[in-house]
Amino acid sequence: MTTSSTTHRNAPARRIDVETPAAQAVLGAAGALILLGAWQLAAASGAFGTGLPTVTDTLGALVSLFGTEEFWVQTGITVASAAAGLALAVVGGVILGVLIGMFEPVWAATLAITEFLKPIPPIVILPLAVMVFGPTSQMALFLVVAGCLLTVSIQAIAGVRDADPVALATARSYGMGGPETLWRVVLPSATAFIGTAVRVSAPASLIIVVVAGLLGGAPGLGRSIYQAQAGGLYPTLYALVLVLGILGVASQWASSAVERRVLHWHPSFRKETP
Repeated sequence: MTTSSTTHRNAPARRIDVETPAAQAVLGAAGALILLGAWQLAAASGAFGTGLPTVTDTLGALVSLFGTEEFWVQTGITVASAAAGLALAVVGGVILGVLIGMFEPVWAATLAITEFLKPIPPIVILPLAVMVFGPTSQMALFLVVAGCLLTVSIQAIAGVRDADPVALATARSYGMGGPETLWRVVLPSATAFIGTAVRVSAPASLIIVVVAGLLGGAPGLGRSIYQAQAGGLYPTLYALVLVLGILGVASQWASSAVERRVLHWHPSFRKETP
């Protein structure tokens, strides 16, 4: 008599795909709840005194802010200054990047200057900006342009110089002039680099506007944060910081969405097809 035995293999454990939108939303919400819980416990313990309000007090202050006209005015000033400065920086940075990247002598002549300016934060020119413009929105706008222009121009230079030599040679063989080659070959090569620069510069522009208000007195949420700190209104201060965080995430999301929309044809944004 023959006995047969069946071997049961353990089924492999299913792995959770954390790259799906649903998984990212759940994990992101869980991380936020853990952080808020830790914040609430730390504030309730009293170890930080009145300098760290509870989450409930901060959310209450946030709701109160939403009901004031001044909050919306200062938020609008902050967003407008950041957006206008970023737009000017993108236009100027692309023009500079194309001019420098397309001409080898110009690129060689400006390389040392670019490398020298790259590590210098824009906030170092805050005293000069305050002297010239005073504590105004124009001062914040100037700082945003100064802070984002170099980032965009460096990426534009890299994109222009990354243009496919074969495509450039083909354009020349077809008798394309400089403007047509720029439009059909060079700019499409540089758009992905420029998109990256805009995505990085969008939240940075908000940071610069806030710093201009905190240290230079420019209108906006930065000045509101300074006033809340000076008046000991810590729940309001933290509520304003939360608002800035939300604005930063929104700017990052918006710039990424525009980048995907504009560069849908680029290989890095194409969906893989089987």
